[in-house]
Amino acid sequence: MQSRIHGTTMPAIEFLLQPGETVIAEAGELSWMSAAIGLHTHTQAAGGGGFFGAIKRMAGGGTLFMTEYTAQGYPGEIAFATKVPGHIVPVELRGDGHDFMVHRHGFLCATAGIQLGVGFQQSLGAGIFGGNGFLLQRVSGNGTAWLELSGEVIIRDLAPGEVLRVHPGHVGAFQSCVNFQITTIPGVRNLFFGGDGIFLAELTGPGRIWLQTLPLANLAHQLQQYMPGAGNDSRGGTALGAGLIGGAIAGMFDDRS
Repeated sequence: MQSRIHGTTMPAIEFLLQPGETVIAEAGELSWMSAAIGLHTHTQAAGGGGFFGAIKRMAGGGTLFMTEYTAQGYPGEIAFATKVPGHIVPVELRGDGHDFMVHRHGFLCATAGIQLGVGFQQSLGAGIFGGNGFLLQRVSGNGTAWLELSGEVIIRDLAPGEVLRVHPGHVGAFQSCVNFQITTIPGVRNLFFGGDGIFLAELTGPGRIWLQTLPLANLAHQLQQYMPGAGNDSRGGTALGAGLIGGAIAGMFDDRS
């Protein structure tokens, strides 16, 4: 199996599969493929173990169904693209218990020996992290998995006992040997007036962590101001364009003052 990552801001990973070779992905991740690729969608892949195993996978942020893509008869090509600006990061697993914890939307695709499950799950109250609490997927098994991390990726290697406190949205992935827990912002004033939220993720070494600079919640928040209001209909696009043009004109006058 050969793989190659194309692009920079919105990358895609393309595989050249030999006959009989397989990659797996969550349902709906396919970008393009050649005619030699056959599809098989079911609940058994990625450690599903039947319906209840698939439910467990869903609890970690995955999907009920997984799709296997296999080259049939002769070599075939298949590709998966990222959904937001970011990077595709490969991680190697050897089935020796050195698993990876990944943010709930971080799994992109993998070889057939990879399993997905619940890594961490904690409810942090309604309205926080989209009202879904904080979830991490556990990626285990034997093979290679490719992760989708948003924004730029910062890699940190923590020494034994070294602690890094991170806004939860910036946690992309980390080795399972890293101790992980959710803590609160220290100090009453910081908690209520600091503007950094209520919770922090505390990661303690040893082990490697991957931080992402563009949490999806931050991206959604920044785009929200440009979205048509709930009461707008087809005129929403026109209002959006007028708002952007008006802002540009106002900026020109501001520069002259």
